[in-house]
Amino acid sequence: MFAIGDFARHGRVSVRMLRHYDAIGLLRPAHVDESTGYRSYQAAQLADLNRLVALKDLGFTLEQVRTMLADEINLTEVRAMLTLRRAELESELADGAARLAQVESRLRSIELGDDAPAVVLKELPAARFVALPSTAASFTPDDIGPVIGPLCAELGRRLPEATGVRPSGRLTCFYQASGDEVAVQAAVEAAVDHGGELNGLAVVDRPVTLAATIVHRGRIDDVLPAWQALARWIDDNGHRSSGPARELYLDCPEDPAQWVTELQEPIVRS
Repeated sequence: MFAIGDFARHGRVSVRMLRHYDAIGLLRPAHVDESTGYRSYQAAQLADLNRLVALKDLGFTLEQVRTMLADEINLTEVRAMLTLRRAELESELADGAARLAQVESRLRSIELGDDAPAVVLKELPAARFVALPSTAASFTPDDIGPVIGPLCAELGRRLPEATGVRPSGRLTCFYQASGDEVAVQAAVEAAVDHGGELNGLAVVDRPVTLAATIVHRGRIDDVLPAWQALARWIDDNGHRSSGPARELYLDCPEDPAQWVTELQEPIVRS
């Protein structure tokens, strides 16, 4: 089971939107704590969320989406609708192309099913990072995408001017949700001399962490299916998320389609 903030992160929607879907009966949480009112969701519900969001992005009203879901619209019908919508979006401006990519990412997650990449459970060693923090309004692509790229670029610009800092690892991004808001850190593992000038960077010590991990190959904009496959594995094995999620960039050649990224979700065992 996932708290509403973690489920929003894996579904790439806002907490506010999940609460709205609950209020109008489109997507009920799997469990609501009677004493606190806290909502919890199962990873299996990501498939329902993907269909809901995909239909909404096609231009259907929520009432129309409700009727379609009640009629148990199948994947073939959704795919046919998305194909038609793709032809329309391709004639629009760049923002239309970005929306299409989000729809396709949802479909890949639906279609991935049992063919997801292997999940590896590993212990991440304690490490010291130098980090540059920022905040995104939510996990939706329109909110978090414009934050990550510039933040990583700014970290790269500041590092060479940070005296007493010796980078020893690859670029890592950390994500921690609080309600809709997302605390983001672009970070690099490094040795730090005490008293050094860090050029505005923070020193962050991370403890030994047990994490479920999965390798994503391709554009980072297409990472949604891999994150959702990881969420399903965590839920299927009875674990729960704990601590900020990480993206470790293992290989970043000039062609973004050739990138290799390890997704790391800290967990507490069942």
